Amino acid sequence: MAKTKVIQTTGSRKHAVARATLVPGTGKIRINNQLLDIYEPEIARLRIQEPLILAGDIAKQVNISVNVNGGGISGSADASRLAIAKALVEFAGRTSKLKEQYLAYDRQLLVADVRYKETCKPNDSKARAKRQKSYR
Repeated sequence: MAKTKVIQTTGSRKHAVARATLVPGTGKIRINNQLLDIYEPEIARLRIQEPLILAGDIAKQVNISVNVNGGGISGSADASRLAIAKALVEFAGRTSKLKEQYLAYDRQLLVADVRYKETCKPNDSKARAKRQKSYR
């Protein structure tokens, strides 16, 4: 029995963390055990499909399962696409031009966006703006 190549990658954006598992297969993509074709909202689905469309035939040779925790709709979609793109690049190997193609299209497909919400300061409800004084 031959060993199958299993690739595990992670992607993060804000509070969302996505863990992708890639195995050779028929091109099925699951996000939190839900097929990508019925994943809602549509804008998140389209965002997650970007690395798959750019990969072309490589994406049809693998099954990808992604588990996303935390964050909102946009953050979880960006974390998922990052994890999927990293897994596809690793599966394609060094001889493939997929990595350069991703970097030319959008650098966020392979490099995590580390920006984060600034924390609130002590005894205040906001990160920057201070309470105004009127002296009346």
